[in-house]
Amino acid sequence: MIALITGATAGIGKATAQEFASKGYNLIITGRREERLDALKWELESSYNVRVLGLCFDIRREQDVKQAIEGLPEEFKAIDVLVNNAGLAAGLAPIQEGQIGHWERMIDTNIKGLLYITRYVCNLMVPRKKGHIINVGSIAGKEVYANGNVYCATKHAVDALNKGMRIDLLPHHIRVSAVHPGMVETEFSIVRYDGDEERAKKVYEGLVPLRAEDIAETIYWMASRPAHVNISDVIITPTVQANATTVLR
Repeated sequence: MIALITGATAGIGKATAQEFASKGYNLIITGRREERLDALKWELESSYNVRVLGLCFDIRREQDVKQAIEGLPEEFKAIDVLVNNAGLAAGLAPIQEGQIGHWERMIDTNIKGLLYITRYVCNLMVPRKKGHIINVGSIAGKEVYANGNVYCATKHAVDALNKGMRIDLLPHHIRVSAVHPGMVETEFSIVRYDGDEERAKKVYEGLVPLRAEDIAETIYWMASRPAHVNISDVIITPTVQANATTVLR
């Protein structure tokens, strides 16, 4: 079995790679940070005796995605599971103060990057009439909150694409699922606040958030259901979170 996981160098992506490797999957891991990819490849291969292929490219660049997927070695082309994890939030400003660079980065990564990788991996799944695509969305794709504007819009797009993929790929027996996490303590807030670690820490103060491993376990559970079962949609939050904006501290 082979799983391709995007954004595997940290957070949910890294935890998902570890989870699938521990279950005996061979892996294709992607990311932009080559040193982290190399370190994760070594860790997974030495810990779990699986084969790991690291692909260092920017998912926002369509030609780089095309080249990476079309250039896969034959032994890695029979992808069973695609985990569309790569994504980010940038900035937390009202719409009239938003930075265009933040907007473009989120749209290019969260929507266009997901589309690019899905497009080319589907070309490997459809002829086999087999595969499973799992999209990592967000509770922000189910609700909109103040100053979340463009990030929420991109994750609403992921929610819509998940539903659309499910319809389009149904005749090809390809399963499509989505997991929508609430508060998960990863590098997410550090990225959103442009590297301000002190500000990011305050997001999780006074509560117990989800861990990346919680989401990874859920993703594997989705993938490990019998072939006749498709888990279409899961929202997962910490116990102290009721919705996108209501949190008990």
